[in-house]
Amino acid sequence: MGRGLHDAWTLWKEIQSHGYGGGYGAVRAYLRPFRDTAPEGRPPSPRTVAGWILTHPDSLPEKERLKLKSVLAHCPELDALAGHVRSLGQMLTQLQGERLPEWIAAVRADDLPSMHTFISGLERGLSAVTAGLTLPWSSGIVEGHVNRIKMIKRQMYGRAGFKLLRKRVLLAS
Repeated sequence: MGRGLHDAWTLWKEIQSHGYGGGYGAVRAYLRPFRDTAPEGRPPSPRTVAGWILTHPDSLPEKERLKLKSVLAHCPELDALAGHVRSLGQMLTQLQGERLPEWIAAVRADDLPSMHTFISGLERGLSAVTAGLTLPWSSGIVEGHVNRIKMIKRQMYGRAGFKLLRKRVLLAS
């Protein structure tokens, strides 16, 4: 048996020939923890990297911050994207909507086609987006109520009419 063998079936067959009387499932269960540990050289998944980029740098544990730094050092496009995402996050949290045209110009200067698509969507409603990033008012509470009412309506689908929906909405409040 070679060192680092992870194939449970092969290992089970081999130890059976040495007198092991247990089942294949026990061998597979024993090997599972060894399989779940990823080798250090394995690159992080795109979802993991996206999570690191979308997390505020001060909130990332040191180990993940170093991994992100390594990933960004190997991919200039991803490094540019991370910079733009952080700038947009700062505009969102600090209500700096007046910086949006400058941010859009910076993104347009980089070769990031997916971001250009996002920018085009922002430009279609630029005044509304700028107002949303500048003004302190939010429609979040109203959107939450609309979402709650839609959920109640979906739960009742096909059961009753508007009268019951009205009663459930009013009683849930």
